[in-house]
Amino acid sequence: MTNEFLVEFFSEEIPARMQARAAEDLKRLVTERLTANGLTFTKAEAHSTPRRLALVVDGLPERTADVREEKKGPRVGSPEQAVAGFLKSAGLTSLDQCEQRDTGKGVFYFAVAEKKGRETAGVLAELIPAVMAELPWPKSMRWGTGTVRWVRPLHSIVAVFGGRVLDGGFDLGGTQGRIAFGNATRGHRFLAPDAFTVESFADYQEKLRAAKVVLDREERKAKIKADAEALAAKEGLTLSPDDALLEEVAGLVEWPVVLIGSIDESFMDVPSEVLITSMRTHQKYFAALDKAGTMAPRFIVVANTETVDGGKAVVAGNERVLRARLSDAKFFWDQDRKTKLEARLPALEKITFHAKLGTVAEKVARVQALAAGIARTIGADADAASRAALLSKADLVSEVVGEFPEVQGIMGRYYALGQGESAEVADAIANHYKPLGPSDSCPTAPVSVAVALADKIDTLVGFFAIDEKPTGSKDPYALRRAALGVIRLVLENGLRLPLSAVFAAAHGAYTAGGFAPVAAVSGDLTAFFADRLKVVLREQGVRHDLVDAVFALGGGDDLVRLLARVKALQAFVGSDEGANLLAAYKRASNIVRIEEKKDGASFDQPVDAARLAVPEEQALAAALNGASATAKPLLDAEDFAGTMAALAALRGPVDAFFEKVTVNAEDKDLRVNRLRLLTQIRTTLNAVADFSKIEG
Repeated sequence: MTNEFLVEFFSEEIPARMQARAAEDLKRLVTERLTANGLTFTKAEAHSTPRRLALVVDGLPERTADVREEKKGPRVGSPEQAVAGFLKSAGLTSLDQCEQRDTGKGVFYFAVAEKKGRETAGVLAELIPAVMAELPWPKSMRWGTGTVRWVRPLHSIVAVFGGRVLDGGFDLGGTQGRIAFGNATRGHRFLAPDAFTVESFADYQEKLRAAKVVLDREERKAKIKADAEALAAKEGLTLSPDDALLEEVAGLVEWPVVLIGSIDESFMDVPSEVLITSMRTHQKYFAALDKAGTMAPRFIVVANTETVDGGKAVVAGNERVLRARLSDAKFFWDQDRKTKLEARLPALEKITFHAKLGTVAEKVARVQALAAGIARTIGADADAASRAALLSKADLVSEVVGEFPEVQGIMGRYYALGQGESAEVADAIANHYKPLGPSDSCPTAPVSVAVALADKIDTLVGFFAIDEKPTGSKDPYALRRAALGVIRLVLENGLRLPLSAVFAAAHGAYTAGGFAPVAAVSGDLTAFFADRLKVVLREQGVRHDLVDAVFALGGGDDLVRLLARVKALQAFVGSDEGANLLAAYKRASNIVRIEEKKDGASFDQPVDAARLAVPEEQALAAALNGASATAKPLLDAEDFAGTMAALAALRGPVDAFFEKVTVNAEDKDLRVNRLRLLTQIRTTLNAVADFSKIEG
């Protein structure tokens, strides 16, 4: 017979950002301990709301299984010291408690222990406090006189197995006493505050719903989204998508009630990014969009309670609070427009970018020169790139960005347009931080691309030059994100940009001492980019070893060429000809490596045509010469697919050679010549990629 285990920790409100992770941690810790105790189960499901963490585990047995453990000891007749050590490790006092068995390699002692199964209820009662102590809350607290930490003051613990309350509890320490396991919980704080008892998870979920609590987080999210979309649609509007806000709001309410309110028209000339940021950051409101996709004078708020007036008072209160918030935002916006971006530049001299890398003003000067150089290389307007780079950080000292850091760059664009800058300069200011992540859009306008590249490459070169590289999971300066941004900017725009030259230019702009030399920085960055590129290509289904094989040839600073070569190589090794040729390459390389080690000599010399004794080696030599001659101009023209096709023609002659020709011939000169022929296979293929790096 199997049973269901239900546990709930009921507390004061858990911060929204911690709930989903805590539910997963609870599930992981409990299931790990169940497995460690030999308990099997069919399903484990974790839930979270602002006031509760819950877990249900189904399909648990009544008891753990009986276990027979055997431990092999020393051979019969072994020294007394070895026997004594074995007995101690097995927890035995005499050899009479051991069995003697003939293993076929002699007679050995075996210690056999029979462990009877335990009641599952007992295991669970011990498991709960242990898991509670291990739960890794980002922040926790003590309350009253208690000594135990939990995320917020804990009120009750439901612990039910097979419909019965577990015998046990959790000691809070001090004079707080002990919370005994029970089967009683509470519903919504205001709408259904009375306690009720539960017998099973289905009973628990049903009674919570009756008590105005939607337990399932995904269900709460779906309800919020659907209700918000319906309210917006009633007014001919659409909900502005905001998955992060939806995730957060689902952690703020147990019974979501979605309402719509109005924004005073007087605030609508403030940029919508500022209005939306203010609403979502401070008030957790959703924005609505009109048919043109611009922000409408409406906001959507999710309340955690039902009211007799249908939410009118709640909406009025939120409108009043929002008015005060947006008044501040409008004041900042109006003030900022009185100062030109150039006039803000001296203030950047007082902001430190990094102690060893200078001020933000110094960074701007470096990025300005680098952006102009990149612009010339990629065919963009160098003057526009220089101008955009000069003004790119000026909005950091504006009032709006001081209040809402999320809109840096975006506000610079508005201020730039307001003072008469060209659209391409203004857009480059807005986009120079992009792309911020894999889901962020990538700039395509040439001036924007030049400035975005310059900003990221200056940062990468600077931090690598002072040896502040990412290590393990630590990347405090977001250098991995910057490198991925550079890769996307280059690849998505098809830029033929020699990165090593750009790294050198960026390095030369730093004037402080104590920096790593340019060659070391460029080499480290190229390797770093190779690792990041592997991440990008792995997501596209490209094998990491193929990236290694192409990078090994050098010239890895032209990412567009490198990517084309990798993709052609992937298609090649995925074909029958390519797979067979790879196997032949490895066979040839292994033979050559073994014989080179044996002879203490290299066979990387031209093949002597006069010593090609049999038709198969003559055919292979001709095929290798032909493939090299055909492949080289194709390779130079970056026709990588054509290059691979030329190599594929080697499959037949290589197969025939290995089938008919004895490499290690008795004739010494013949043997050497054949080893040179095998070396030529390796050399010919390695001109395209280092095939030794390819797995399989």
